[in-house]
Amino acid sequence: MPTKVRWGVLSTAAIGLKKVIPAMQLGGLTHVTAIASRDRTKAEEAARTLGIEKVYGSYEELLADPDIDVIYNPLPNHLHVPWTIKAAEAGKHVLCEKPLSLTLAEARTLLPIQARTRVKIGEAFMVRTHPQWLRTRELIATGRIGKIRSIQSFFSYHNVNPANIRNIAEYGGGALMDIGCYPIHISRLLFGEEPIRAMGLIDRDPTMKTDRLTSALLEFPSGQSVFTCSTQLVPYQRVNVFGTTGRIEIEIPFNAPNDRPCRILIDDGRDVFGTGITIEAFPICDQYTIQGDAFSKAVLEDTAVPVPLEDAIKNMAVIEAIFRSAASGKAEAP
Repeated sequence: MPTKVRWGVLSTAAIGLKKVIPAMQLGGLTHVTAIASRDRTKAEEAARTLGIEKVYGSYEELLADPDIDVIYNPLPNHLHVPWTIKAAEAGKHVLCEKPLSLTLAEARTLLPIQARTRVKIGEAFMVRTHPQWLRTRELIATGRIGKIRSIQSFFSYHNVNPANIRNIAEYGGGALMDIGCYPIHISRLLFGEEPIRAMGLIDRDPTMKTDRLTSALLEFPSGQSVFTCSTQLVPYQRVNVFGTTGRIEIEIPFNAPNDRPCRILIDDGRDVFGTGITIEAFPICDQYTIQGDAFSKAVLEDTAVPVPLEDAIKNMAVIEAIFRSAASGKAEAP
């Protein structure tokens, strides 16, 4: 039985070159074997920089390589599903960047593909396996803050470059798709439920037509989640989880740093001045390393991946409901 899973990377996307690949190369179960680009020169340059042995000048060549087990798909959002399908048809497991698709209907087309090809398809929510989120879930499960009733999230950055992929509407750009997917995913994870209704407010950039400021309210059977995301605000992120007797604050919830400890604050609720706050710090780690190894382990042991296709589809349903609500002015059911 192999001890490492052989990965191939579709494209020289920045997230792959700067964050994901270097981190995956540190994994115990993950071997980044090949990289492909439609511009072979770019692939060769990336391979030299990162020490990747195989280079391909097309995505098709990479998918035809019999020595690749898993494809990492960091392509632009509108190419996620088409190339995930091609990878699955080639017999490769796929870790696809978030959001999985442009629409719910498109995401659902992957279900019969996965059933027929019997490959694993997962969404790359690297936060899912980070120790700070595992601990937060443990604290909630053990009743440390009472019964969870409310989640408050904020996620923003500032990018007004019209050429940037995140600002191109037809490619699935905009705040809700790019970063609003995170508070949705985390809210579903912490409540352990699916939202009943969603309400959304959207402000679109007059030129680029992408949503630059989006706020949403999600109604769960056990409580509510409210979040704001923006592509044109000061960079900031924070999550607060409110229970009946306490609160957990995740300091850097989504872009967890790989060069310093992460911290969560646990408030026992004795007063509003913070005298009841204790801080838990987590040893330095890279969530992309953890994500890669967790997916590789699932492949080696034939177990479920951290964020399976079915979960990704449910997240997409909520995103779509928020878009519908912003257009209709009414609450919409995912």
